Amino acid sequence: MKQWKVWITAAAIAIGTAVVLMTGCGGQKPVGGREVSQNVKITVGASPVPHGEILKEIKPMLIAEGVDLNIIEFTDYVKPNLALQDKELDANFYQHEPYMEKFNSEHGTDLVALCKVHVEPMGIYSHKIKELAQLGQNAKVAIPNDPTNGGRALLVLQTAGLISLKNGGSIASTVQDVEKNDKNLQFIELDAAQIPRSLDDVDIALINTNYALEAGLNPLQDALFTESKDSPYANVLVVRRGDENRPEIQKLAKALQSPEVKKFIEEKYNGAIIPSF
Repeated sequence: MKQWKVWITAAAIAIGTAVVLMTGCGGQKPVGGREVSQNVKITVGASPVPHGEILKEIKPMLIAEGVDLNIIEFTDYVKPNLALQDKELDANFYQHEPYMEKFNSEHGTDLVALCKVHVEPMGIYSHKIKELAQLGQNAKVAIPNDPTNGGRALLVLQTAGLISLKNGGSIASTVQDVEKNDKNLQFIELDAAQIPRSLDDVDIALINTNYALEAGLNPLQDALFTESKDSPYANVLVVRRGDENRPEIQKLAKALQSPEVKKFIEEKYNGAIIPSF
């Protein structure tokens, strides 16, 4: 009788060990009589609009590819890059490449652009005038104070015929490079995210499209002037150097440049945001 009990106990231990080995090997677990791999999790930082909205659109696509996408939203242009460099994020999606390159040079980060997704034409907005011809002398003009976007705003003002910049201007131009300013415009440099809230305090404001949309502004209807649609400032997916070929990152990039995302951008934003792939 005792030998029978010993045999049963030994068999139970053997079966239990086998189950542990089967469920523990390779991070798999049985579901419905078959084994499936757990999804790889990646965390991506993004501006809420439109970047966060685009990322939410591709979550089901990535799940089908075995990737679980976690989105963390930021409302500034500095923290997402620092968080990526510190490995708190696997990627971020909110900036154009000139800004990223300037950020790398100033902060010692080593970030790279993986793929282009869309262009957000910068626009000139106002609560005080209906057209730029109404802009008076000594008008207050709000522009972004961050690297590259400040220069980009000045280039838009130059294209609109309001100022001229030394040597034709560049993305690195600053207010000190304004050499012709017939209306004696007064430049007020602000954090880009704060500019929509400054519209009542200035005569015109240069606003990035993502912040314009968040503020309920329609670039096609509300902007007095917009950057050319062939703008070189395409928003890109950014990763740490060396992570470009991670399979889950490649799947993310492929999803962001998919026909489904192109259709989503065209239908949801109706021309205010333009696919760049």
